[in-house]
Amino acid sequence: MKIEQFEDKGLAHFSYAILSESAREIVLIDPSRNPQQYYDYAQAHDARIVSVIETHPHADFVSSHLEIAQHTGATIRVSQLLGADYAHEGFDDGDSFTIGQLTFRALNTPGHSPDSISIVLSRAGQDVAVFTGDTLFIGDVGRPDLRENAGNLTAKREELARQMYHSLREKLMPLADAVLVYPAHGAGSLCGKALSGANSSTIGAEKAGNYALRPMSEADFIKELLADQPFIPKYFGYDVALNKAGAAAYAPSVERVPRLATGTKLEASALVVDARPEAEFKKGHFTGAINIQQGGKFETWLGSVVGPAEPFYLVAADAATLENLIQKTAKIGYEPLIKGALVGTPATDATLLTLDVAQFRQHPEQYTIVDIRSATEHRDEPIFEGSLSIPLPELRERAHEIPTDKPVLVHCAGGYRSAAGSSVVAAALPGARVFDLGEAVKSFQMAGAAH
Repeated sequence: MKIEQFEDKGLAHFSYAILSESAREIVLIDPSRNPQQYYDYAQAHDARIVSVIETHPHADFVSSHLEIAQHTGATIRVSQLLGADYAHEGFDDGDSFTIGQLTFRALNTPGHSPDSISIVLSRAGQDVAVFTGDTLFIGDVGRPDLRENAGNLTAKREELARQMYHSLREKLMPLADAVLVYPAHGAGSLCGKALSGANSSTIGAEKAGNYALRPMSEADFIKELLADQPFIPKYFGYDVALNKAGAAAYAPSVERVPRLATGTKLEASALVVDARPEAEFKKGHFTGAINIQQGGKFETWLGSVVGPAEPFYLVAADAATLENLIQKTAKIGYEPLIKGALVGTPATDATLLTLDVAQFRQHPEQYTIVDIRSATEHRDEPIFEGSLSIPLPELRERAHEIPTDKPVLVHCAGGYRSAAGSSVVAAALPGARVFDLGEAVKSFQMAGAAH
């Protein structure tokens, strides 16, 4: 038996291939959008993929389960509660299947979603591992607030939090302490609030160190789980629906994105996502363009700032970067929204002002300061007294709340988000003097900490 973990760092996503060496057969769990790595793994081990299991319809990425099944003939297994639109076998409490000496059995573990399952892997009758999807993470558990308006089954966050309490205590914690825990996400995922950087654990270690598994009442658990959950990106509900239906094949869908010649004239009212470095963007860009840079978590911020019904042009500094960005866009199922992808800038009529940091440091009161970090960051780690808190995912809708009687200064925690935020504010408030504090914010944070 071999368990291979595949990591997508951009989405902090883990997927798995479990190989039965005796049968030369592979079971995949929660595969990412591009299936090629799984085909390569199967070929390298002279094995065939016989089943794909989805722990739930994912909100934060698009799965290749349908494409893999169509390509290999593998059986897709999901909870019947998911209401999947594609051919599948139900995989719920009491269901199991065997390949070689390995047995996979389903546990219904609702909480992150009403249709979540965990998969227990046994060898020769001994439980070896459990694949927990977004139910149990390392040091955390899945958030319960994503399925109030998405999916075949919906449920209020309080009800899902209650279900999570019982799933953990009645389904997962009774497993042997030595059973390995393999989650679908690690640190940086928006599917939980305090995930560890580790990529696996054991039931015993989680019972000892995971805050959500310590003894507490159901009411206390619900209160603690619901507190301070991160924002919900605009694309999450869209991806739940896309995964329920099954996404189009990855490579052909990426190839269908129109590549435009440099200098192509774009529609005047078009939404443009410009991924060039912020210094280049500030020197000249298409009017109204949003500067979401390639670095950081491009796909997450793209799907947080741009909605799933908004077609857009995609601009990059060079051809290799452009292809990389199209692939990142496809990971959240947004590639059909790309009206055209091109290198360079289609226009230079708009610019962003350069901040005199020394002058701002002397007279911050002369600026309207907009903090685009999360509300929790703004509350727990204040940087500027009296700053206006408008998180980046809400900025396009709420920019009108920003007073323009003084120059507007936008900041985040490190500079990546403020590049996007300042471009959003400049586009939304024509005539306003908009500045990006950028990476200089770090010196203010250090000064505040020293103070």
